[in-house]
Amino acid sequence: MFRRKLPETGGAGPKLRKVLSAWDLSLMGIGAIVGTGIFVLTGIVAATQAGPAVVLSFVIAGFACAFAALAYAELAASVGGSGSAYGYSYAAFGEFMAWIIGWDLILEYGVAVAAVANGWAGYLKAGLSAAGYAIPEMLTKGPFATKSVEIAGEMQEIADPGLMNLPAIGIILILMAMLVIGVKQSARFNAAMVFVKLLTIFVFIAVASQHIQPDLWSPFMPFGWFEMAEGGKTVGVLAGASIVFFAYVGFDAVSTAVEEAKDAQRDVPVGILTSLAFCTIIYIAVSGLLTGVVSFRELNVDEPVAFALTRIGIDWASALVSTGVITGLTTVMLVLFYGLTRIIFSMSRDGLLPHALGDINATTHTPVRTTVICGVGMAVMAGFLPLGLLAELVNIGTLAAFVLVCGGVIVMRIRHPEMKRPFKTPGGLLIPLLGALSCGALMAFLPVTTHIRFLGWLLIGIVLYFAYGMRHSKLNAPAVKKAKEK
Repeated sequence: MFRRKLPETGGAGPKLRKVLSAWDLSLMGIGAIVGTGIFVLTGIVAATQAGPAVVLSFVIAGFACAFAALAYAELAASVGGSGSAYGYSYAAFGEFMAWIIGWDLILEYGVAVAAVANGWAGYLKAGLSAAGYAIPEMLTKGPFATKSVEIAGEMQEIADPGLMNLPAIGIILILMAMLVIGVKQSARFNAAMVFVKLLTIFVFIAVASQHIQPDLWSPFMPFGWFEMAEGGKTVGVLAGASIVFFAYVGFDAVSTAVEEAKDAQRDVPVGILTSLAFCTIIYIAVSGLLTGVVSFRELNVDEPVAFALTRIGIDWASALVSTGVITGLTTVMLVLFYGLTRIIFSMSRDGLLPHALGDINATTHTPVRTTVICGVGMAVMAGFLPLGLLAELVNIGTLAAFVLVCGGVIVMRIRHPEMKRPFKTPGGLLIPLLGALSCGALMAFLPVTTHIRFLGWLLIGIVLYFAYGMRHSKLNAPAVKKAKEK
């Protein structure tokens, strides 16, 4: 009842043109990866979990992503489906597992938009302040915001509440309106945004490298590798890796382009590994410079790159970087928001969610109802929840999905060795096994409270599936109808 017949691969039907080279795929990966992680989480993780050793956190997270990305590419290429983890897991593993992954992706994408909006708002605040137009402090943070302070020689987080993060709420509602109307992005526009983001990073590197204070890198690893602090909070390099993992979310855009790659066996792994390696080097450079020009204890802010430049007195560079980051993060939010509505649309079309969520507006030809519901929900999260909490929720959802993807490759290799695989992960089962283990380990390093919240989300999803999804899904509808007739 829970499995679909595996789709035929390589048969008749419309085919996408094979036009993407390894270079195209590498740029795609860089454009998708560079976002909130590098511009925001570097400072927060350095201040609260890893210190200057945040550079090691990026390296560890990068390796885990590389393993998972190669497994993701194989499954996307061989199993088929809609191109999302939900789509091909439905084809490969059946309805219940597809529902779990889809429900997980709703959490991942929804909270990710709210998290990026927090970072976007921080840079807007920094840019306006550098230009002499300050936003009232109480309108830039929610009621659960905290800040790091040094008490008796130790860094501690204390409450620093505001009313709401109004800019974060505003940008999500603006993007919601754009998606309701219908927005078409061109490849040329996306390429321009990649250029803006990279230019922003290089400006920071060029300026910050002239103001390095090596003494600030000592102690290099103030929180150690890993330990459990009070209240279930985890600190250390490994705990930091589980948070900065957010910086790599988006590399799967490369693996979904398998069918359009000129030479999938060669170009896909080159694109994935090149983009991951390039971004890891950039992340190491930026995080190293951040902690080398400003004490890591001061970096628990939403806009650490702009903050560091202001702190060393380079206001013009701070304003320029803030403008570039705002532009780049806007496209990241738009793509994530779009992806969330389309995942919900697919699940509704399969009957797992109410059909009303799959309705298309006759005028705009977009899922208006779903877009508005998602927009309002994400605006509330962005306006009232702190960035650290949002990032932890995004990461545990993403890591859980990657563990399932890596496990799926292993299962499919065993159950269907004869399946045609346009792209096959090298090294037999070693790479997907390492991916499952490394992503699972990073999940373990997240705070206990994050695991509790995630389990609560999954339990809600399981209840919804058995109460609604299983009874209304297109796959099970015939069986349910016969049972009722009997």
